[in-house]
Amino acid sequence: MPRFLDSYAQKAEAVISTVLGETLASSNLWRQTVSTYTHASGIEAGYGFFAPNVPDNYKLVFEIHYADGRVEYELPRAAGRAAGLRLSTLIDNAGDTQYDALREILVKMMANSIWRDHSDATLIRAVLGLVLLPTPAEFERGIKESYQFMYAYDFRFPTGPEQREAR
Repeated sequence: MPRFLDSYAQKAEAVISTVLGETLASSNLWRQTVSTYTHASGIEAGYGFFAPNVPDNYKLVFEIHYADGRVEYELPRAAGRAAGLRLSTLIDNAGDTQYDALREILVKMMANSIWRDHSDATLIRAVLGLVLLPTPAEFERGIKESYQFMYAYDFRFPTGPEQREAR
């Protein structure tokens, strides 16, 4: 903004701050009401690309190992569109979290669902990575997406008949 508008901007900021209750005590009912409304509606959060909370592109791949040496690969799957959206959000949350123990628990929950379909597997390795998309100019030149490794987790599940009965 041009410098001559600075004083007007400061006055406008003071008025808006007063209306929003930012100058009031945190226990003030008006401030609490406005704060609750702005948080519930998402107004206080900044926008990402064209919409709020545009996620990164994470990819989770399961490497399924069997006692006979076979290895299969599987992606997480969902039963429907709504479940797919929730699964995608779960993978994004796992990739975004800075808390290692929470990330491992989220990935292990998904690995457990894969193990149910492959209960004779001896190990399931979950590899979480970031999909790096090309720019439009790179895409026009034929450059495809690439992947950046982030985390890998090895999970061993029970394989004996008595252990399968317990699940």
